[in-house]
Amino acid sequence: MEDLIILHEDNHVIVVLKPRNMPSCEDESKDLDLLTQIKEYIRVTYNKQGNVYLGLVHRLDRPTGGIMVFAKSSKAAARLSEQMKEGDFEKKYYAVVVGAPKEEKATLTHYMKKNPINNMVYVCAPTVDGAKFAELDYRVLEENQGLSLVDVRLHTGRSHQIRVQMNAIGCPLYGDMRYGGEKAKKGHLALWAYYLSFTHPVSKERLVFRVQPPKDDIPWNIFDTEKSVTIIKPSL
Repeated sequence: MEDLIILHEDNHVIVVLKPRNMPSCEDESKDLDLLTQIKEYIRVTYNKQGNVYLGLVHRLDRPTGGIMVFAKSSKAAARLSEQMKEGDFEKKYYAVVVGAPKEEKATLTHYMKKNPINNMVYVCAPTVDGAKFAELDYRVLEENQGLSLVDVRLHTGRSHQIRVQMNAIGCPLYGDMRYGGEKAKKGHLALWAYYLSFTHPVSKERLVFRVQPPKDDIPWNIFDTEKSVTIIKPSL
């Protein structure tokens, strides 16, 4: 089990680094998930009796690593969820894609629908029943060895959104055999939640966190990312 990496903690929120290939919350695999790990940390550290409250504000797909925030009170959870609805909750990702997008930077808009049977998400027409609007901005930072390092900012939080939308423009994520098929390269999914910014639900201070992907891992190691993890930690 990987150690819990805490970027910030106070009475209302806890911001942590999710390891790749760990579920955000309990799933069918019954493998240890991040929500359960943090609850156990709180129970032991603060000698909590009974059930520990921890609000799951947002999720990262199991293969994706990076920054997540959890709420330690129902009030904090409600306020953070409201921020997400209002667009005040900012998330950015690094992705390594196969090939190079035709445009160096662009806004992608699609309609998508999830098939619950195979857990796959598909681009569809807006008139399809259950179709959901998806939007993101991307910017190509660097190209190397037939791959591109892309900075992605989400405007909507759809399931598998980055993977599906980048594949829709012919640039599947490195390691994404599910959506990229033969075009994708075999390896760990190269998607990392490197930036998170939100307004503290109680103090109203703007909190900003930034963590670089693992610098020694393929394919991150072929790009000129920062040499060490950078964490911006506010002091409350």
